[in-house]
Amino acid sequence: MPLARNKLYTAEDYYNLPDNIRAELVDGYFIYNQAAPSRIHQEILMELSGTIHNYLKEKNGPYRVYPAPFAVKLNERTVVEPDISVVCDPDKLTKQGCTGTPDWIIEIVSPNNSSHDYIFKLNLYANAGVREYWIVDPDKNNVFVYCLEEEHFKAGSYTFHDKITVSIYSDFQIDFSELDFH
Repeated sequence: MPLARNKLYTAEDYYNLPDNIRAELVDGYFIYNQAAPSRIHQEILMELSGTIHNYLKEKNGPYRVYPAPFAVKLNERTVVEPDISVVCDPDKLTKQGCTGTPDWIIEIVSPNNSSHDYIFKLNLYANAGVREYWIVDPDKNNVFVYCLEEEHFKAGSYTFHDKITVSIYSDFQIDFSELDFH
C-alpha cells in the first residue's frame, strides 16, 4: 500500500494501518519495517524481556515490560515500536500501547540498519525524555547504555560478559553472561 510522501501523517493514520503492515511514524513520515528480525535478535529479545518481567513481577509494582511489536506514541506525529519498552506510569498505557515516553527502551541492532538505533533512535529518545536507553549489538557482543541526566545522556559501554546495573532501579542488574542466547 504505497502512501503519498508529500503528506504528513498522524498517530491516527498509524493506528489505522492494516494489521499486516509494520511501520513506525516519525515526525509525520512513515518508516516501513520490511525484514523479519533474525533468530539471535529474537532470542535476545525474549531473554531480556523475561529477565525484566521477572524482576518487575517480584517487585509487585505497576511497572510493565512490553516486547515489540508494541506501539509507543511519543507525540501526535511520532509512533515507534521499540524492541523492548518499560513503562513505570500505568496512566500512560492505553488499549493501543503507550502514550508518552517509556522510562526504559532497549533496541537490538540489526546489521543492515545499525545507524538507525545508534544515531537516529538515540536522538529521538533523548529528545523525548527516555530515562534509560540500551543498544544491544549482537554482532559486536556489546551493549551501550545511555541514562538521561539533566537533559543529557550519560553513556556506558559493556560486553556480553558484563553485569549491567539498570539505573532506573537501584537494585536491578542484568548479567549478560547468564542469558541464554547464541
